[in-house]
Amino acid sequence: MSFRTSSLAAFSAFLLIANGVAAPAARAIVADSTASIDTDDHGLAMQGYDPVAYFTDGEPRKGKPDFKIERDGATYYFTDADHLQKFKANPAAYLPQYGGFCAMGTALSKKFEGDPNVWKIVDQKLYLNVSPDVGVRWSKDIPGNIGRANENWPDIKSKTPKELE
Repeated sequence: MSFRTSSLAAFSAFLLIANGVAAPAARAIVADSTASIDTDDHGLAMQGYDPVAYFTDGEPRKGKPDFKIERDGATYYFTDADHLQKFKANPAAYLPQYGGFCAMGTALSKKFEGDPNVWKIVDQKLYLNVSPDVGVRWSKDIPGNIGRANENWPDIKSKTPKELE
């Protein structure tokens, strides 16, 4: 089942994360998926946002179905042909870390939906978080959270959110 995060649900997840309690598995778009990329149930990654725009435009921008590419079972949209070509030339430079799942969640060994509007570029890498509040918490210890997420990701990337409860 596909769904989007409500403000109340995002706040609840933040409270759970802030208190060190595991948030419900429903935080991911497709809760029973073993995919290592955060997609909807049609395979669309980043809720249709253009991963290149963060680096070239300095802000999230919705992509267009006319400019798309499939990579590793996920479909990415781009705002224009130039962004699509930049991605084709070097996908690793633009893909969000942890498959687009929430960076803070990954630091806590969880898979939560990454919100394309809650983002940060650190050392030329794109990180998404589940909500603005969680993004603020993640920003309080970026190096530590990235380190924990990098350690956790290999173990959780192929698990379902339910398995990580």
